Amino acid sequence: MKELYEIGIVFRGFILVKHLFKEIPESRGPKDPNKDLRGAFISAINMFAKNAFNNISLEYLESKNILFIFKPREIQASDCNCAETIILYGLTDKKKKDPDKLVKKFLEKSEPIIESFISKYSNKDFTELDQFSPFQDEIPAFFI
Repeated sequence: MKELYEIGIVFRGFILVKHLFKEIPESRGPKDPNKDLRGAFISAINMFAKNAFNNISLEYLESKNILFIFKPREIQASDCNCAETIILYGLTDKKKKDPDKLVKKFLEKSEPIIESFISKYSNKDFTELDQFSPFQDEIPAFFI
């Protein structure tokens, strides 16, 4: 997907892993966004949609030039008795493409990523962020 800027995984408002495919041009967004704010925003907006609209998750948000795509799933952490939401997100350039087609393509390509992450890290301690570093290097292989 040549339109893809970034892909990442958010849990409890924190970005666990992310891979930058290409820089977002300054004309399209901030040069160095705060990583913690982005993770918190993604969690908050998805929680809002889920609560306000009766368990309906948010699939994407559009800005002028960037499409924010979300793929929520559930994962079990070792410190909790129930599964919690984990969100795979993607930031894409939407300038030249139909957003619906772009979302569909992203969701198809990213399904194996989130499934692989869930199978590797279910029942782990999610406070140890260093454990996710190897997965970050695996992400590009899903888009070859």
